[in-house]
Amino acid sequence: MRRRRLKPPLWTIPAWYVAVAVLAALYLPRLELWLDLGVGSRIGSAAALAIYSSIASGMLALTGIVFSLAFVMVQFSATAYSPRLVLWIARDPVLWHSVGVFCATFLYALAAIAWVDRGTGTMPYFSGWFVILSMLASVGMFIALIEKLSLLQVHRMLAFTADHGRRVIEQTYPPLETPAATPDRTMLKGLGAAQTMHYKGSPRSLQALDTRALVDLAAAAGAVIEVKASVGDTLVEGTEMLRVHGGQPIDDAALRETFMVGSERTFEQDPKYTIRLVVDIAIKALSPAVNDPTTAVQALDQLEDLLRRLGRRRLEIGAVRGGDGALRVLAPHPAWDDFLSLAFDEIRYYGADSVQVMRRMKALAADLIVALPVERQASLRRHQQRLDATIAKSFADAVEKLEASVEDRQGLGVPRSD
Repeated sequence: MRRRRLKPPLWTIPAWYVAVAVLAALYLPRLELWLDLGVGSRIGSAAALAIYSSIASGMLALTGIVFSLAFVMVQFSATAYSPRLVLWIARDPVLWHSVGVFCATFLYALAAIAWVDRGTGTMPYFSGWFVILSMLASVGMFIALIEKLSLLQVHRMLAFTADHGRRVIEQTYPPLETPAATPDRTMLKGLGAAQTMHYKGSPRSLQALDTRALVDLAAAAGAVIEVKASVGDTLVEGTEMLRVHGGQPIDDAALRETFMVGSERTFEQDPKYTIRLVVDIAIKALSPAVNDPTTAVQALDQLEDLLRRLGRRRLEIGAVRGGDGALRVLAPHPAWDDFLSLAFDEIRYYGADSVQVMRRMKALAADLIVALPVERQASLRRHQQRLDATIAKSFADAVEKLEASVEDRQGLGVPRSD
């Protein structure tokens, strides 16, 4: 297994800033005095001490206040939205670069005080300006940090999440006109399972699968590889990962290298994860503790867009052939019904007694039926029937039942007339 570590640990980002600041504080003024460039600062020692002391003390206070508030906002958003989603914000490099720049500015300004009036009566010219430039960089990082934290607003969080889904849909699925590549496992019965591979280690999420490498391995061995684990699955000790049918045995280490695993699911090759997170926001908003159906309606807006894009794509891509046209890899992929169940079922269940949510879901199902090809409509009509059954069960009053059955894209906005 290839355990992904695309970036170094996040704590190393501010550590590098601190290291550079300490080295600059130790050697930059000495280098400037040794070179004797003949450029002097016109700032007096008293003024320099006041400036650097203000910057050092101000940066220390700013760092403590800003990041205390930032982490409180992130923690609050984790309870309001989804802890899986807010981790993407908490791990954003901007946050950690801000910590680094703030700490580096504080340390260098503090060290610069020691060089004031050391033999020259003033502060070394370039070293003094380095303090000012560090402060300006801190202001820039503060502005970038505020912009990044604004992603915690619900509408931006939903758009941020759905944007990842739109990208992965475009990258993963071909247009609907592409011929279906549906796995036919009946043909494997005559080949037999020559080799089986199981997972070893602590629980990990399958983040991506190198299908091209699997095809090359299968072609070289004259075999067919049947992948048993799906992207997004959590692999535990003994989980069956794949079977090799026919052909020659394949090196186990090479097979494991095609599975990319990590501590959590990612958006890559996993459009269901995007829908999962958007649904999480919706059902959290529908919980009795929050009771915010308008947020659920906003989530349904994003889900409709994602389902429209998925409905116009060829989802049956589980059978992959090699360059010779022979079947080489069979891999599980979510079907249209899987996406619909993930997007509809939980919101319908938790929003069953909300007129606003029911009306928006009625409009969502009706609009998808109109917008998508015929082959997608049968599943949508089944969910439409389940939605009608939920409304009939949840609203005993005839008037309320009638109001909940109206199609309305805003939930409670402009209902459609027959």
